[in-house]
Amino acid sequence: MKILVVDDHPLIQQALAAALPQIDGAIDVLAALDRDDTRAMLARHPDCALVLLDLALPGAHGFDLLAELVRDYRRIPVVVLSATHDRATVATALAAGARGYIAKTSTPAELIDAIRTVLGGGRSVTSDFERPRTAIAGLPLPVYGLTQRQADVLHLLIQGKPNKLICRDLALSEGTVKVHVSAILKALNVRTRAEAIVELSRRGALPGTPASPTTH
Repeated sequence: MKILVVDDHPLIQQALAAALPQIDGAIDVLAALDRDDTRAMLARHPDCALVLLDLALPGAHGFDLLAELVRDYRRIPVVVLSATHDRATVATALAAGARGYIAKTSTPAELIDAIRTVLGGGRSVTSDFERPRTAIAGLPLPVYGLTQRQADVLHLLIQGKPNKLICRDLALSEGTVKVHVSAILKALNVRTRAEAIVELSRRGALPGTPASPTTH
């Protein structure tokens, strides 16, 4: 049985090479560091039983590679192994076709159990993920008409982070972030990020800012 580990961190590769044979002593652990390595290894080993994929790879957007693997290698289940494990990211990965999601904070026993579940035809999702945020600074999301993902972007926007850092923190493409920012500005009826901050302050949605009284 062959399992391909896609991760650019040598320590992760070494740890998994030592841990995965606990599932079956005959397991052959293969390694890939990036997208090109991944496709080359799968071309050489079409009998691979499972892919363990890190979303944070150099030169590739993790969700794009995940979708590519699910599309081009339908027979091989893909399980995400990531340090990012908030509920929105987990949900996005599963929606993209991942058969499982394992946090890098999981114990070796949890990792092995999750992989066994997927190899047995099931699905496994880490129990170690953040609870969903249902409010922005104490106000419910419906007040703004935002989705949970748009709220995640808004939290980082409030911190003054540019699109590139938001892309990195949320594992999103720059185009997706731009779409979310545009939706946020439209929901708040403003044209710029600065105006969005002013509007949120007026509504009392920023720490230490009481809502301004409405006039009639």
